[in-house]
Amino acid sequence: MVRVKDYIPDIRIDLKYAGADNFLGRPIYTYEDAWLRYGTVKKLTAAQEAVKARGFSLKIWDAWRDPAAQFLMWELMPNDDYVADPYKGFSKHSRGNTVDVTLVDLSTGQEVEMPSEFDDFSERANRDYSQASVAARSNVLFLEETMKNAGFNAYFGEWWHFHDKKVYDIVESIFAEDSYAQS
Repeated sequence: MVRVKDYIPDIRIDLKYAGADNFLGRPIYTYEDAWLRYGTVKKLTAAQEAVKARGFSLKIWDAWRDPAAQFLMWELMPNDDYVADPYKGFSKHSRGNTVDVTLVDLSTGQEVEMPSEFDDFSERANRDYSQASVAARSNVLFLEETMKNAGFNAYFGEWWHFHDKKVYDIVESIFAEDSYAQS
């Protein structure tokens, strides 16, 4: 596991589950650095370079999530339409090969228009949502194509969710002390 900023210093990071700006309305973990497998970071580097060539940057909303945080998420929202049930297997985020991302316009520093906000669990989050504006559809298709070309698979129900095609074992923790918010 490596800290993403050590390898992609210009990537934007806003870990939604480190604060209250998420669908649960509270912090889930305490770390503010994005961590991923080294092989996954190499693929993410390729994606970052591709979007930069078009005037964008990737912004990470979630990366590695320790299993304890996943259990806390399930405790707060026990609905497998929104949260992976840790009793049925771990979230792909707990393998360190999954990232939730969007695009930022480098000229303005602002996120570009997408079909929905992060953690929108309506049909607007689906990859085939047909009622998105032309700009949002174009942006999400560009993001998906870029991530797939870099070696990621896309999750149908969340336009922002991508996982490395390489599967890794679960990473229980990378910190000496607990890194999840207590309930």
